[in-house]
Amino acid sequence: MTDIPSRTIVVLDGDQTGQELLLEALRVLDPAVIRLPLAFVHFDLSLDNRRRTRNAVIQQAAEALRRHGLGLKAATITPEEPDDVSSPNAILREAIDGKVILRTGRRLPGVRPVGGVHAPIAVVRMAVGDAYGAREWRKFDEDGDEIAQRIERISRKTCRAVAEFSFQHAEKTGAKVFGGPKYTVSPVYEGMLKEELDAAALRHPGVRYEPHLIDATYALLLQSAGEALVIPALNRDGDCLSDLVLQMYGSIAGSESMVLAFDDDAIQVRVAVAEAPHGTAPALQGKDIANPMGMILAAAALLTYLGTPAADRASRAIYSATFDALAEGIATPDLGGHTGTKGFTDEVIQRVARKLDVRETLA
Repeated sequence: MTDIPSRTIVVLDGDQTGQELLLEALRVLDPAVIRLPLAFVHFDLSLDNRRRTRNAVIQQAAEALRRHGLGLKAATITPEEPDDVSSPNAILREAIDGKVILRTGRRLPGVRPVGGVHAPIAVVRMAVGDAYGAREWRKFDEDGDEIAQRIERISRKTCRAVAEFSFQHAEKTGAKVFGGPKYTVSPVYEGMLKEELDAAALRHPGVRYEPHLIDATYALLLQSAGEALVIPALNRDGDCLSDLVLQMYGSIAGSESMVLAFDDDAIQVRVAVAEAPHGTAPALQGKDIANPMGMILAAAALLTYLGTPAADRASRAIYSATFDALAEGIATPDLGGHTGTKGFTDEVIQRVARKLDVRETLA
């Protein structure tokens, strides 16, 4: 391991239970556990420090992400008061030019899904633009009726990133690209994403491509139980789809979330930031009962962006160890078990070590 140059992961510390679960994921990523030469640099994105630095710490973290390309983020608090510091997620995405959010729903051993779904479903969501950040205003028409209007915006480059990554991810996971925007109603606006999806399909002829309008996509999801899917979506559609898809598996515990930035051609991933899809869960803080699975899987997903066989092996070992433990009834209370937060992580670490031992023996 000492002969291989280390890669640096930018760790974005957070709030409450979010921070506690981040520390569990870092235990799994310990170089002594996964046998990879990793280094870590921390930035404190807790609410107190964001207030103290007037969000300057987010810009410092973004610069480190652009330099190192890999990040692991804890859940953070977004205050409700309009004059307080805003969402760190939105600022961070803009600062690294993040264009895609990837969330994957998957079957968990012992957890009953909705509608019989069992194959993984990945939602590739536009991370910027669309209904989010749109300019809005109200006015009264000549009849005195109040009218609300807004101007939404998407870009060709963002559409290309969503489309190309969808096909790359489907190719990598053996899935088909499924769904799409409502381009028949909005051929100019939503049609731009459909154009890029069609172009990406030509670049990836080996990937099955089954386009559907967004409303049909929702309806057909409940009938698509047996085949892995990748669903590309606009920002607003993807936000709704992600919440639905993760809950279809009975729990969001087995999911991770990725924010991805790309090169100038919107083809290759330049920055990958992994996190769990849940919030800070203040009611669970300090009780050793919160489920660390989402953060552990986020760590496993991040390793795949190192682009080395050793990192891929470590990633597979973490995924396999996590789900093996769950299949054997080792689970936190939210999934009906009696194992604590730290105890579950301990189980994963032990199993990762055994799996890597076996693979090294067979190599």
